[in-house]
Amino acid sequence: MGPETLIAQQAIASVLSTHSRGVDRADANLLGSAYHPDATVDYGFFVGPAATLVAILAGVQKAGPLTLHRTSNVWARITGHQAIAESYVIAYAASTGEGAMERLIGGRYLDRLECRDGEWRIAHRTYVMDWNTNRPSTADCPDPPVDNALLGPRGGHAASDPGRALLAFHTARHRSTGAPAMAPTPSAQALDVALSKLALHELNTAYARGIDRGDVALLASVFHPDATVVSGVVNGTGAEFATQIVAFVMQHLDYCFHSIANEWFEVTGDTAVGESYVVASVTAGGRDVLTGGRYVDSFERRNGTWKISSRTFVQDWTSNHPASGQVDGMYETLKTRGRWGKDDPVYAHWGH
Repeated sequence: MGPETLIAQQAIASVLSTHSRGVDRADANLLGSAYHPDATVDYGFFVGPAATLVAILAGVQKAGPLTLHRTSNVWARITGHQAIAESYVIAYAASTGEGAMERLIGGRYLDRLECRDGEWRIAHRTYVMDWNTNRPSTADCPDPPVDNALLGPRGGHAASDPGRALLAFHTARHRSTGAPAMAPTPSAQALDVALSKLALHELNTAYARGIDRGDVALLASVFHPDATVVSGVVNGTGAEFATQIVAFVMQHLDYCFHSIANEWFEVTGDTAVGESYVVASVTAGGRDVLTGGRYVDSFERRNGTWKISSRTFVQDWTSNHPASGQVDGMYETLKTRGRWGKDDPVYAHWGH
């Protein structure tokens, strides 16, 4: 990887963030800016021009309660001005009125992106649904544990969103200070640190896919031969962990889904430490289990390649409810579903 790869990776991550912001703000212009004009999509309920989907989503979003799309695990493979990418998304959606529901929907975006005239945008997107939970709304429950008035401004759609007004204010304030200073040329050390952090991020994305797809070879590839792993379920070497955790999840779980964010890495030469937040969603034994925790890691670069030398999972919280996943109703048209192994659509998308 070189500087061009780093720049492209950052641009692609920004495009995916823009897409989520556009959906949640019901902003057709913002959402549309994530796609090239001739882009296409396959969401199951709609297959065709992205521009048509943008109009559909913006209209639906304006008419309904606020949503939140949390995009993570962005993994892109870049070849010149083209890229393929997989990213994870957890969407919160709610309904109102009689029988109001709160839903969490976990899935992935499989994207083809192109850089045209110096700008990266999505050329084609396929949505894969991996899981969902559906429970009666708690929005109007008496005696909530936290007073909403203590949580600050409430989100809104389009121009009514306080975040949009704040971003516009801060942008105008920065511009009013005059011409920006010339950006410094990065030192070789700073560039190496930035590229190293990208490599560490990709270890996390490969780790998540390896577990979630039951891919022993991919999962084992993120660890040095003498690496150690403490996960609670399996404790041992990286190779032992890869073999045993895949056997465990495929035997005991209906699915698993590891959404990794808040990645903090400190790189010092050929060693690094890191802490990454993870939300893991699984269904097992008729229960939906959502677990939040952190990976506390040590990394080493050996022969020019970064891998994990030690990983410990630290659990911070968990929730456990009767299984509520659905395949019918609003989910019936979402035909592209996650699977174990090489039958999952990401492998065809990735080209192997």
